[in-house]
Amino acid sequence: MGFADDHLIPLVDHGLGNSAYLVDLGDGRALAVDTCRDLRTLNAAAERRGVRVAFAADTHLHADFLSGAVQLGHDHRATVLASAAGRRTFEHRGLVDGDEVDLGGLSLRALATPGHTDEHLSFLLLDGDVGLGVFTGGSLIVESAARTDLLGAERTEELARAQYRSLRRLAALPDETAVWPTHGAGSFCSAPPGTERITTIGAQKQANPLLSAPDEDAFVRQLVASLGSYPAYFDRLAEANRRGPAVLTATPPLPALDTGQLGALLADGGHVVDVRPAARYAAGHIPGSLSVPLRDQFATWLGWLLPDDAPLAFVAGERQDLSEIVWQAYKIGYERLAGRLAGGMPAWLADGRPQTTTAFVTADRTPRGPYVDVRQAAEYTAGHVPGAVHLELGTLVAHAGSVPDGAVVACGHGERAMTAASILERAGRTRLTVLDGGPPEYAAAHAQHLAEGGGR
Repeated sequence: MGFADDHLIPLVDHGLGNSAYLVDLGDGRALAVDTCRDLRTLNAAAERRGVRVAFAADTHLHADFLSGAVQLGHDHRATVLASAAGRRTFEHRGLVDGDEVDLGGLSLRALATPGHTDEHLSFLLLDGDVGLGVFTGGSLIVESAARTDLLGAERTEELARAQYRSLRRLAALPDETAVWPTHGAGSFCSAPPGTERITTIGAQKQANPLLSAPDEDAFVRQLVASLGSYPAYFDRLAEANRRGPAVLTATPPLPALDTGQLGALLADGGHVVDVRPAARYAAGHIPGSLSVPLRDQFATWLGWLLPDDAPLAFVAGERQDLSEIVWQAYKIGYERLAGRLAGGMPAWLADGRPQTTTAFVTADRTPRGPYVDVRQAAEYTAGHVPGAVHLELGTLVAHAGSVPDGAVVACGHGERAMTAASILERAGRTRLTVLDGGPPEYAAAHAQHLAEGGGR
């Protein structure tokens, strides 16, 4: 077995599209790389291996999650390793290019790889003089490189040029060197779709289109052209990670709220988030509530659509895991969690409170109203219903007034479309229908109408 098979444990967050890593150092200690604040999976893996996390390394000031390094320093007495240029305000060992850290048998060498962020480091894991692999964070990732626009449009090209030089530096490592990126498929830090999350330098020389760019200018054009939108909360987390998240001593509570307390929260400017599946929300929900189903992508849409400085209350189903709501919110810095409706919707209705329903139907039952597609631009470009109005879900709050009453709202399966419908309903749009499915199902059901030029 190779080193990675025996000693390296990837920990994938499929919702945010990132990988953290736990490295068993073989002496009862471990190295953790790019862990998020929700340490449940990492702690379980460490317990199974019988190791204590002695080192917690962060490749950069993460914008898509709060780092778990401070918590690991508290819980495991881990030494936090990070770029000195990040000017973090909590206790850590600041590293510069070329610094090496003795892990006890193995060592970790810092490689300055700016581009995704200014202070970005990659970490080359060494056994003596042999490089076993490199933790590349948001620099070289599988068949791409992470986005360079997180510090503002005015710096995007400058950082893309830095990213070009960083990728060339990493590509100079031996072909057999393993590449362990943080950002992977599903990440809004510009990872392309795909199932591979770990690769090698040699494989990327063959498959990564950015490494095939003939020169720096072509690289920059190619990388910048690939940049799509990203969640609003990304703009807040780098600074939060520089300061360091507060240490938690237990899973934060989600108190039970009665119907009066929930109604008062809404009246005072708070937000009610309904985390039940889309079909349950459609069948009946609190007027003004936002549908964000509790699934892998919950944190992304919570952080994209809601402010982090207003109280949030939740409506959950009977068997949904309340701790999952808490940890997904906390890992992106949402801590003003007022509680959850005790007894759920049955309690709300039993108290004589009003509810609203939303039509949620399969393609063969959708009316022929305007078709609004709320998927990301890349998804829409890859294939859409002719004549569809395209408004990304993340922009819908600002453009709700342009959506007509009676629209068919659609995404790929229905979850994001239901979220969109809840936003539109709050903005006063009526007679909305949410498609339970996506463009292929709609096109198949309405093929004749679309062929006759009736597409919207």
